[in-house]
Amino acid sequence: MNGVPCMWMRGGTSKGGYFLKADLPADAATRDAFLLGVMGSPDPVQIDGMGGADPLTSKVAVVSKSSRAGIDVDYLFLQVFVDQAIVSDAQNCGNILAGVGPFALERGLVAVSGAETRVAIFMENTGQVAVATVQTPDGKVTYAGTAAIDGVPGTHAPIPTEFRDTAGSSCGALLPSGNAVDVVNGVPVTLIDNGMPCVVMKAVDLGITGYEDRDWLDANTELKARIEAIRLAVGERMNLGDVTEKSVPKMMLVAPPRSGGAVCVRSFIPHRAHATIGVLGAVSVATACLIEGSPAAEVAVVPAGPRKSLSVEHPTGELTCVLETDDAGAVVSAALLRTARKLMDGVVFG
Repeated sequence: MNGVPCMWMRGGTSKGGYFLKADLPADAATRDAFLLGVMGSPDPVQIDGMGGADPLTSKVAVVSKSSRAGIDVDYLFLQVFVDQAIVSDAQNCGNILAGVGPFALERGLVAVSGAETRVAIFMENTGQVAVATVQTPDGKVTYAGTAAIDGVPGTHAPIPTEFRDTAGSSCGALLPSGNAVDVVNGVPVTLIDNGMPCVVMKAVDLGITGYEDRDWLDANTELKARIEAIRLAVGERMNLGDVTEKSVPKMMLVAPPRSGGAVCVRSFIPHRAHATIGVLGAVSVATACLIEGSPAAEVAVVPAGPRKSLSVEHPTGELTCVLETDDAGAVVSAALLRTARKLMDGVVFG
């Protein structure tokens, strides 16, 4: 097909193509075929497309002006698999989300409202809402600033993002099995969904420390096979059905913090080790740390008080989640700091 307008952006620790919904084919199969061509999938190096040979750089945001009350734009996230001809809408992406507010402003879907502009975003994948605060001095988006996030070099304009009502976003309940702990293949796990379906387990229960680097984890085929067996076994329990070809749930191996944080995590997304951790995955792990008796709670260092700042340590740094809890200790909101940067604006071909 002909070229389609597209803005390539880094959002958080991911990057990908941002499209207006109206610019893409209305038929989902035709759209997905086009996006596979854009990224150069399926191919391990995505040599014939824009993808970067990594799930973190093979992502798409589809954005449109919203007709929902109190919402500015609707956002559909699509994960374009690298080495398979699959385009999945089975999850959110909180990193690509970081670029949605700036993109909406750049494309005129939302009007600038001052030095900062709040953009309310409906996440179509899960029916949840996020509110991003974008820096808009002098009436336009700026990407320059002093905010730093681990996994991204340099500093950029801050984009604080608040998540609302994320519990059970994909699985129908925060704890879809109804249990704080389930034992799967002999391993105690917490099946949790506070914005991202995750399986949280102690790294030591899988025979590792939880401090290994990404390359070592990716090379350990025995470990990965054991993790995948657990993932396949819990799909039905998490109301996700057969997850063989799905990108959820994510697999989270936790250990005690080593750098002053709340918990240390090694994340599989789901078949490759993550260089960092996904935003909503971090929210789900941080929430698991607050669940009494869970594997995460057993290793975490959790601050007191209703407003808890939990630093989730990962292979290349940390991601801090700010969780608000009610009198019963349940998480009622989560906020994180992300940044984004516009990389290219033009026309892309599938």
